[in-house]
Amino acid sequence: MPAQPAAVTAAQVRALLLRRDEIVIADVREEALYARGHPLWAANFPLSLLELDAWRRIPRLDTAVVVYGDADAPARQAIDVLRRLGYSDVRPLLDGLDGWTASGGELFQDVNAPSKAFGELVESVNRTPSLTAEHVGALIEAGTPPVIVDARRFDEFRTMSIPTATSVPGAELVLRIRELAPDPAAPVVVNCAGRTRSIIGAQSLINAGLPNPVAALRNGTIGWTLAGQRLDHGATGTAPPGVSESHHALARSGARAVARRAGVRFIRTSELPGLYDPRRTRYLFDVRSAAEFAAGHLDGSLHAPGGQLVQETDHHAPVRGARIVLVDDDGVRAAMTGSWLAQMGWETWAISPADPGDLVLRGAEPGPVPDPPQVETVDAATLRTWLGACEEATAVIDRLGTDHLDPLDAVRAATVVIDVGPSRDYAAGHVPGAWHAARARLPAALGTIDAAARHTTGHTTGGHIVTRYVVTSPTGRLARLAAADLSRLTSAPVFSLDGGTAAWGTGAPLESEPARYAVPPADRYRRPYEGTDNGRAAMEAYLEWEFGLVEQLKRDGTHRFRVLR
Repeated sequence: MPAQPAAVTAAQVRALLLRRDEIVIADVREEALYARGHPLWAANFPLSLLELDAWRRIPRLDTAVVVYGDADAPARQAIDVLRRLGYSDVRPLLDGLDGWTASGGELFQDVNAPSKAFGELVESVNRTPSLTAEHVGALIEAGTPPVIVDARRFDEFRTMSIPTATSVPGAELVLRIRELAPDPAAPVVVNCAGRTRSIIGAQSLINAGLPNPVAALRNGTIGWTLAGQRLDHGATGTAPPGVSESHHALARSGARAVARRAGVRFIRTSELPGLYDPRRTRYLFDVRSAAEFAAGHLDGSLHAPGGQLVQETDHHAPVRGARIVLVDDDGVRAAMTGSWLAQMGWETWAISPADPGDLVLRGAEPGPVPDPPQVETVDAATLRTWLGACEEATAVIDRLGTDHLDPLDAVRAATVVIDVGPSRDYAAGHVPGAWHAARARLPAALGTIDAAARHTTGHTTGGHIVTRYVVTSPTGRLARLAAADLSRLTSAPVFSLDGGTAAWGTGAPLESEPARYAVPPADRYRRPYEGTDNGRAAMEAYLEWEFGLVEQLKRDGTHRFRVLR
């Protein structure tokens, strides 16, 4: 095993952040564990997905990467993976999170903490107007509702929304609001699920010079629910697709003015090569809708809708200190998105608008990933045959009992399927009988699976019960990586399902129950503002956490935020 590099202290990390040097603080634990507490600028890179994420999110191989993890996702293992991927400056955080907190470092809970803390700072500096759920609800009941615009993604809006609201994702607000509220006297209320996108959306309209009275819905759908108000489900209302020439001109003028105030620099597409510097990371984000991006985009650009880019900056741009270039075709969305990123301390440029003749690449832009390891594969038809043989053996045991049949003979064709995909996808539908386990937790998962097999067959002696393992994931890409890992942990044959669970589902049904979790899933943190069945205490605790973020920013001291007044 190669020697591990010298560790980086928490003080050294803070010094890099304050100098605005490029750095990635990589938390390689599962997301639910990351959400319990992490440094402000730590980005989540689960060890299970590291090979699939790294090249896209950390494009420069000599970027300084500082890694910490836990017992299930050791920093040492993550460093070895990153080295194999070509990263040359990867070091562990001295004593991990314990070292960070021992040095006086703050731990921030939840996900997207930089953006949420920034939103709270924006409200505290600008005194962003807000209205309570009770106030807005009374206006709706009286038949005089304000123009309510929901700044979240459309799928979130469909899940639950404020009655009479229209879906206008964050970056679209300044561009499209005048089509919904042409009367400058009409009140406008911006909402999201919690607070951040409501605050940023409302302040965007104010900063861009919208003459209407503008307010955020205080505490979003959480506040609405806590007030006992009814939410709509399955709403479909969206802003008109077109924007009048006069409204477009006003939106563009307001967006560019606030972007320039924030420090955004505007360039043409032809000037983009001049921003290339081999010593600097450059992210190129197209902030329009997914459909617009697919219809034509700049070579090398990544899709990141502007509102979500501001909300999830730590995910899209984990290299703190990097240069960000934004692209639109209207002169509004990149400028408004850039105005916020610049206030968050990013060096921000905008091609706003790009020449339509430059937006020539079509379809989705695949992320760069390493070649998959060479592993044995099995097609879905063969796997169905193997599982059928296993079912027959189990039926014999059920009918005759293990006294009449050697358990090892009964399960000689036993096949165990392990799904290493996202637990949410597994719960929605998986290969019948499949277990679920995060890739990084396969060693612990094997013990659970082996114990279950022994219990089923009544076999109590040593040796392997399972004859073969088949690993799957939604598309099969992650499964190949996991199959290579698993083959180093067991002497039983290991196969990857060719085409993954999607291939199984084309010829046979998936099942959602029963669910078999070999280890408790921790790959996804369920946000307190998600769904409609969260407990009151969880929602109230989430709001209390957000209210305290401004003071936590002061204690942390690494944010470099500069809010326009």
